[in-house]
Amino acid sequence: MRKLCILITALFISYYSLYAQDYDHEHNKEEKKKLDTLFIQEVEIPKEKGLSDKVLHAEPLYIDLIRDLGARKGEHEWNLGFGLFDNIHYDRYSTLVEYEFAPINRLGLEIEIPFSFYLPLNVDTGNIPKSKINSLKLATQYTFLVSEKSKTSLAIGYLHDFEFISFSEYGKKNFYKGNIYNPFFIAAKRWGNNFHTLLYTGPMFEHIFDDKKWSSEFHINTNVHYMISGTRNFIGIEINKLIYGKQLDMVLRPQMRLGIAHNFLIGIVTGIPINRENERFSTFFRLIYEPKRKAKSNH
Repeated sequence: MRKLCILITALFISYYSLYAQDYDHEHNKEEKKKLDTLFIQEVEIPKEKGLSDKVLHAEPLYIDLIRDLGARKGEHEWNLGFGLFDNIHYDRYSTLVEYEFAPINRLGLEIEIPFSFYLPLNVDTGNIPKSKINSLKLATQYTFLVSEKSKTSLAIGYLHDFEFISFSEYGKKNFYKGNIYNPFFIAAKRWGNNFHTLLYTGPMFEHIFDDKKWSSEFHINTNVHYMISGTRNFIGIEINKLIYGKQLDMVLRPQMRLGIAHNFLIGIVTGIPINRENERFSTFFRLIYEPKRKAKSNH
């Protein structure tokens, strides 16, 4: 199962790379420039419709944003995710359901419920984590700078995890076991029409009630994407770096996003850890559905 998922992901990414190359050969520069301009204008320049400023940025697929940078009032989106993570002693299967929306211009809110299921790879099951509903995640994000001239957006946000116990502990312990506090900062810039870079960084503090202990770590996620001309499709890489104590863990996540319909996209991510002591290869899929925007707002 693990090898099959990894193989499918590799084939998708290889196919998409070839598609991008073919596209470059089949379209001249003027045609691509025209397509890019029309698509970017659709997102960024509807000022005659009374909408607020917004810069088009490619959004990472694994550690995604709370809402588009420069989100407009009425935007909303559903996400369904599925991941397979290959560890030394067990496999972890993860799913998530996520809803994000913008109640006012530039402000995004998100509700997410992630699940984890564990399957041991040997007889000894004593040291593997227990299956559970991980938590209830509530998050907010505000884009305080939108510069169409420099094609740059800056945002701050906060994510709070209400952590839950495992299924096997139900009825034995308090269901609500602790909190994770995660303020973060985002900086994104588009270079020309196609290349996108993004930084998502911040500390994370965990407090478990029973242990009366606090732990902390620092996340630095850097992203580079190439958006295919005239489409919402992209290929790129997300680099997730985790610092805790004197340790640094890094995972490379090559990824692609493909538009299936006007308001439906699929994202495919492969995880390649630099340090393989615990986690090995992983695969993650994200289904993205964007209902029609319900409201418009003036500046």
